[in-house]
Amino acid sequence: MVKTILKKRYVVLVCLLSLLFFSCGKETKNIKITGRVFGTSFSIIYEGEVDYAKQIDSLFNVVNQSMSTYLPDSDISKLNRNEPVEIDQHFKNVFSVSKEIYKATNGVFDPTIGDVVNAWSFGADKNKFLTDSTTIDSLMRFVGFDKVKLEGNSIVKQSGTYIEFNAIAKGYGVDVIADFLEAQNCNNYLVEIGGEIRAKGINKEKNSPWRVGLDEPRFDGEQSVLKGITIGNVGMATSGTYRKFKTDANGNRYAHIINTKTGYPSKTNILSVSVIAKDCMTADAYATAFQAMGMEKVKEFLQEHPELKVFLIFENDTKELETLSLNGFPSE
Repeated sequence: MVKTILKKRYVVLVCLLSLLFFSCGKETKNIKITGRVFGTSFSIIYEGEVDYAKQIDSLFNVVNQSMSTYLPDSDISKLNRNEPVEIDQHFKNVFSVSKEIYKATNGVFDPTIGDVVNAWSFGADKNKFLTDSTTIDSLMRFVGFDKVKLEGNSIVKQSGTYIEFNAIAKGYGVDVIADFLEAQNCNNYLVEIGGEIRAKGINKEKNSPWRVGLDEPRFDGEQSVLKGITIGNVGMATSGTYRKFKTDANGNRYAHIINTKTGYPSKTNILSVSVIAKDCMTADAYATAFQAMGMEKVKEFLQEHPELKVFLIFENDTKELETLSLNGFPSE
């Protein structure tokens, strides 16, 4: 009887040791999904065993169909043609946050500046070009997000008002995918679309925090990393004037950040703004707004908004690059 009991205990112990050995020897593998969306590249890395590529592609299509000004049959394109359209929840989400940031920045962030952006040939309409003051003045009559209302599932606006969410929609797309992964109980992930990021947990495959790089401003079209930082449980977005600009006949550079008060490209010594916020949509919108604000106004604004962490790269008076971290932006 004693021998039988000992034998059973031995068998159980062997089984437990075998299970422990198997578990310890099994390496954690991330699933990585890459591709192109919203006119740029994306990379999604998460701990898990299920490939959600099809579901993610479907979510991208839904967001595009709602808010892409590059699709002629999207909801926002129909809205801009003053056609009747019932907007979806994605549109409402972006509209509501855009209203909040429009008010917080006193109109510096304004989704109705899109037609003026197009007139300067930075937007979705590739047939438009650098324009004169008469054209700008006529378009500015319809700028002002305070004139646009959400009533139920409909948007009420002037017929000449053009709405564009390009300064916030990419960040929102990141959040949509991040929220989807969390709904599937994925607690370790990094979602990146065109440099806009949301991360949670750690990189389980490497058993280390998520590391991301901040680009060095370069006008030659090449890409190099200025420094790397560690992030987690936040969204981060970067806006850079050095990536998208026009040059006139005299060699003057015009940034793609348009001043919502004047209708003209912003003149600023800020080359890049990186913002860390609770989600990527918020970070994306503020990164654009801070480009247009200028250094001093950004500093003043951040004193009242400690929840936003900001990293600025700018040119000093001698055209040398300098950096400034505000509100505890990670140093590494």
